[in-house]
Amino acid sequence: MKIKNILPIILFFVTFSFYAQSDKTDEKREKIKAYKVSFLTTELELTSTEAEKFWPIYNAYDDKQYELRHEKMKTYLRKLDDDNISSMSEKEAASLLSQIESTDKELYLLRDRYNTNLKKILSAKKILKLKKSEDDFNRKLLKQYRDKASKS
Repeated sequence: MKIKNILPIILFFVTFSFYAQSDKTDEKREKIKAYKVSFLTTELELTSTEAEKFWPIYNAYDDKQYELRHEKMKTYLRKLDDDNISSMSEKEAASLLSQIESTDKELYLLRDRYNTNLKKILSAKKILKLKKSEDDFNRKLLKQYRDKASKS
């Protein structure tokens, strides 16, 4: 499996562990979001017109994606430990699998709408630059998390 495929999964679990600490969830999320906005703003070099149209679309997408990944997936992950899977009936397992697939479809459709909206305001080159910048940001965030964890 390529690193491109593994990175989002690792990032999901890393951010999930950040957010598992409910007391400071919103504060940490806002710090990461502010850091990400700053990083993307620097990397993308948006014109003021592009920025004015881009950020509302990006923020709405980011919020909805967060909701789907963290709120719904958190419920699924709780049910996916080995003991729970072993004691689940086939019907319960099929139902959980169906819920996960439904969330995956929602994420896909959300991403598709997001890309369609981006194409109306950004050039293809800037959209590719955005994707690369998001990957770079995620790698940087993961590195900071690893560095922090190794110092602890």
